[in-house]
Amino acid sequence: MAPMAPKALPRRTVLAAGIAGITGIPAVAGLTGCAAEEPRPGPAPGPQAGADTLVMLIRHAENPYPGDVGEDDEGNDDPGSLAGRGRRRAEGLPALFGPAARVPLPRPASLFVCGGSVARSRQTVAPLAEALRLPLRDRIAVGKETALARAALAAPAPVLICWEHHGFPRLIQALGAAGAPGVPAAWPDRYDLVWLFTRRRGTWTFREQGQHLLPGDV
Repeated sequence: MAPMAPKALPRRTVLAAGIAGITGIPAVAGLTGCAAEEPRPGPAPGPQAGADTLVMLIRHAENPYPGDVGEDDEGNDDPGSLAGRGRRRAEGLPALFGPAARVPLPRPASLFVCGGSVARSRQTVAPLAEALRLPLRDRIAVGKETALARAALAAPAPVLICWEHHGFPRLIQALGAAGAPGVPAAWPDRYDLVWLFTRRRGTWTFREQGQHLLPGDV
């Protein structure tokens, strides 16, 4: 009886064997001639949404009275600079964050002030920035509170923002803190307050604290 001829291999198996011989990769049973795609990496995770933070707000220190002028850093008359009482408040501001304060506040890790030509907020916080050896972040102008909120939430906390008081409602809304219990609708006609907004586990809380830096502060 003549020996039987070997059974012909399916074309796909022959093709797989040929590929294995060229690449050195063993043929896999059931290979269809298409290599399996490796999983593509997804986008890198961004910052944690709703991370815990503390944002403190203060109004710039006292303006000159109507018809009067303040002094710029060179001693020149300037209606956009602080009055004498405002300068004294600015010089006392570092004491708010020291152990001798009546109610010490957390030491800021980031300082934001108004950008633009009006110097009041920068003058208010400059002595504190020098005492803490922190830069003043002054590239965002009044009216850009949405951008300010994004920058503040991305910055190292605690964050202190010295701003024009009429911009605070927009800023608080942009932070997502407008619904915190007790938040006033507007900043009162005072220069001696600190507003503290704390976010823990995605929930904002609010409290108001007096500065008690100068005679007449409540």
